[in-house]
Amino acid sequence: MRNLRMSLIMLFSVLLIAPGCSTWNKTQKGAAVGTASGGAMGAVIGRASGNTALGAIIGATVGGATGAIIGHQMDKQAEDIEKTVPDAKVERVGEGIIVEFSSNVLFGFDKSNLSNDAKTSLDKLVTILNYYPDTDIEVQGHTDSKGSVAYNKSLSERRAGSVRSYLASKGISNNRTSIKGFGESAPKYSNESAAGRSENRRVEFLITANEKMRADAEKEAGN
Repeated sequence: MRNLRMSLIMLFSVLLIAPGCSTWNKTQKGAAVGTASGGAMGAVIGRASGNTALGAIIGATVGGATGAIIGHQMDKQAEDIEKTVPDAKVERVGEGIIVEFSSNVLFGFDKSNLSNDAKTSLDKLVTILNYYPDTDIEVQGHTDSKGSVAYNKSLSERRAGSVRSYLASKGISNNRTSIKGFGESAPKYSNESAAGRSENRRVEFLITANEKMRADAEKEAGN
């Protein structure tokens, strides 16, 4: 039974990221993956794909009818973020949302204090986060490969922490947020070019259902 479950996890996870399944909507993918996935496999997928945000969202997936309801709610939230926060890249994955800011938008070079322009961009995101209160937010910091591993990890943690502190100052409860600093360990782009290194200097927001949203969705699915 365990081997069957693991096989299903791998199958659905491949389907989630495979180009051939581009005709699936994000809600369908979330419902499918959630029938088998879990936190441990999410972490494996995140490392394998170089996308820690993808792995974390897969790990938080509920699946089934409940997951489909959550996915539908996330569709609307993602649309609102795309309209309101033009400086961010927004991706719907399964039952969650990935919002990516280039560090160039948020920070000066080798800095961890937010610029005024960054605060303006984050204020737009805060508006949406406050409008949809039943979500958890993980802030992930990433760097390029320049500099030492230890320094880059510390810088990514400081940047994620600065973002979390700013969100808190704007009314986003710390109970909703968490931070992780990955340094240079999870590049999404090539570090062989200046353009790729610039893309790797990023902060990502992982938006997933909190316990209340999950409970409400489970109740609705049961009805």
